[in-house]
Amino acid sequence: MRFGAHVSAAGGLVNAPRNAHNLGCDTFQFFSRSPRGGAPTNIDTDTSKLFRKYCAEYNLLTCYIHTPYYINFASPNNRIYNGSIEVVRQELERGEALGVTATMTHLGSAKDIVANKIIPIVATALIKTLQGYEGKNRFLIEIAAGSGAVIGASFEQVAAIIQAVEKKIKHHTIGVCFDTAHAFASGYDLRNEQVVNETLKKFDKIIGLKRLVVIHANDSLVDFATRKDRHQNIGKGKIGLSGFKALVRHPKLKHLDFILETPWTNEQTVKKDLHTLRSLQTKK
Repeated sequence: MRFGAHVSAAGGLVNAPRNAHNLGCDTFQFFSRSPRGGAPTNIDTDTSKLFRKYCAEYNLLTCYIHTPYYINFASPNNRIYNGSIEVVRQELERGEALGVTATMTHLGSAKDIVANKIIPIVATALIKTLQGYEGKNRFLIEIAAGSGAVIGASFEQVAAIIQAVEKKIKHHTIGVCFDTAHAFASGYDLRNEQVVNETLKKFDKIIGLKRLVVIHANDSLVDFATRKDRHQNIGKGKIGLSGFKALVRHPKLKHLDFILETPWTNEQTVKKDLHTLRSLQTKK
């Protein structure tokens, strides 16, 4: 089990592994481009070599790209819909150039789509995204928080989308990023060992734990099943220390990376959250 955080790549992508190391991370996540729009910087050979070099020097054996916030595979606006396909494919290729482990994305919102049309529309977009992609950088769907008409808040919907995509794209196995705050807000309880076990059993039955690649370790500012995306520092929110203790000690999660996306006041805030997660592995 490795612990890390989402880190800045400001000033150049090679700064991401440096920043992760300075925070005391064992793994990390970053944006390879602005999360709010605009053309990405080019990843040339030197950037690729330096990025990989720093990851090796700092013993950062895994790392992850998070796609921009504006991705929406169900948008009725063709510019957004086609742009989402193009950008996520670019991020897979960019991650491949850097040697990242996986690239994760939110699926978007379906507020203007009839319910029974959501899965085929999103699946078609993902098929277009993955068609012809042969890289090792794995594609991940992130569990969503369930606010509004957001896609991917239920295990059943994520499983149905994966099944529909893999009927057409047989060479690529889609993985899942499990965000604790999102899952909790969507109605999957994580507050103690008993409910963590129940939630993971449900995940395994519906999606399959073999698809679970990484955990976004975030406490929740909002109450259980309130369907809002509000992160909190570890132990300061509604999930609490008991829930995270059960997660970091769960035998079926021991091979996974736990990455923080908790509120950032300064470096000490992140370092404290990292220390808290690590201490929960051994604390009685």
